[in-house]
Amino acid sequence: MLTRLTIRNIVLIEALDLEFRSGLGVLTGETGAGKSILLDALGLVLGNRAENGLVRAGEDKASVTATFEFAALPEAIAAALDEADVELEPGEPLILRRTLKADGGSRAFVNDQPVGVALLREIAPALVELHGQHDDRGLVNPRGHRALLDRFAGGEQGLTALWTGWRAAEDRLAAARERVATAQADQDLLLAHLAELAAIEPQAGEEARLAEARASMQKGERLSGDLEELRLLWEGSDSPLANLRVAARRLDRIASEHPLLAEALAALDRAVIEAGEAEDKLTAAGEALVHDPLALERAETRLFDLRALARKHRCEVDELPDRMREFRHQLDAIEGGEAELDSLAAAAKSAGEAYRERAVALHQVRIAAAERLDAAVAGELAPLKLDSARFRTAVTELPEDRWGPHGIDAVEFLIATNPGADFAPLNKIASGGELSRFILALKVALAEKGGAATMIFDEIDRGVGGAVASAIGERLLRLAGHEAKSGGQVLVVTHSPQVAARGRTHFVIHKSSEGTVTRTSVTLLDPAARQEEIARMLSGAEVTPEARAQADRLLEGV
Repeated sequence: MLTRLTIRNIVLIEALDLEFRSGLGVLTGETGAGKSILLDALGLVLGNRAENGLVRAGEDKASVTATFEFAALPEAIAAALDEADVELEPGEPLILRRTLKADGGSRAFVNDQPVGVALLREIAPALVELHGQHDDRGLVNPRGHRALLDRFAGGEQGLTALWTGWRAAEDRLAAARERVATAQADQDLLLAHLAELAAIEPQAGEEARLAEARASMQKGERLSGDLEELRLLWEGSDSPLANLRVAARRLDRIASEHPLLAEALAALDRAVIEAGEAEDKLTAAGEALVHDPLALERAETRLFDLRALARKHRCEVDELPDRMREFRHQLDAIEGGEAELDSLAAAAKSAGEAYRERAVALHQVRIAAAERLDAAVAGELAPLKLDSARFRTAVTELPEDRWGPHGIDAVEFLIATNPGADFAPLNKIASGGELSRFILALKVALAEKGGAATMIFDEIDRGVGGAVASAIGERLLRLAGHEAKSGGQVLVVTHSPQVAARGRTHFVIHKSSEGTVTRTSVTLLDPAARQEEIARMLSGAEVTPEARAQADRLLEGV
């Protein structure tokens, strides 16, 4: 709830420090005393637009600080603070501050941490509800009616998670369908590519092997003449090696006759061995460099074909086997995709049915809750001088393309103020006073179902008196009692003594002038001063003994 409000240099307010309690608090004062300034100051710290005219004349800047305390920080506020990286210790009060310069510009703070004004606006609905003569938000705005009805009924029963699951299943199905459709469109091309690659059957490392073999055969072509001459030279009975062997045999017969002959034989034997090795090398080289024009042509043709396919598929030759596997996988996916689509379609259908089943059940819950809410509001209307008025909660089933995480319904609060009149939205046919009383009736009916930490009613008793004002006060007190149990509060700006007498705390707003300087101040009244203020409200400028006696009766009757 709002526990403290500190205002500096806002219009007629020079310095003001107010402390609030739970339950019902009332603010009274003569017309023009500055009650609207108080609400403007609170609106400033809740993120309303900063107007330069709010800064007190002659001052450079103004500021408003509002302190809120909670038994447990509302989830919406905690999430917003976390998103903005604002740290708040458990149990620590929430302190909002807004400063405004006379020459324009403003700054916002949450617990002394600089923030954007947008953050104040985001958390404001969970902090304060303001209902007045020209209320165009809160209960009047149809966008919030569904959430109010659901809170009255007991929640959405896990529908958001089912909606999220259904949407995710539908997204997976759509993505798979797109993949399969794309693959099917390319199927003929994939088959052609695969057939072309399968016809040549590329092998890993084949390019290097073919290039090496091709180079060897090209060398053999160039050396074929020389190799043929060497072959003729080394073959036959008259070859150098044959002559060396004949010489070695003859020398062997006489080598024992002289040591030098033995040495010569040894040298000749070495020459025979070296010559034999040379002959083996020549034979092997001839075999390796054999010139086969057909084999060379086949190697070159295959090498050229492989490289042409690699260029076509924009890859290296050694990557062609991978391309084949990729094309086969895509074609398999087309066949397997149908089975996958069936599985995903079944999952999406199941998720949709689960959502629909829960949403239809919630639709019925909402209809039943709407009937209970309508009855509860109807019971509050007659005492508020709205005897002829009727209230209805319209629960309308939406077309499927407008379903969402909150269900299949649109919810709107409607009223008919006269017998036989058609139902219409709250703000379309209700006057300011009627609208305020409708809102009070609705808030009382919705009591204990949660809402903002602080509710403020601005002169909702305008234009009524006597029994109606007393009924308004009684309902405000009842509403404040519910709020106090949850640590909340109700604040009322009022001109009605019947309403003021119901307050747990009572503030009076004064305006005073000293020369050309005008100031607005706010005072918390003690019991005696409170009796005097209510007597003033009853009698006007001159407080009479009869007014004081009547004030006592009002206070005793609470």
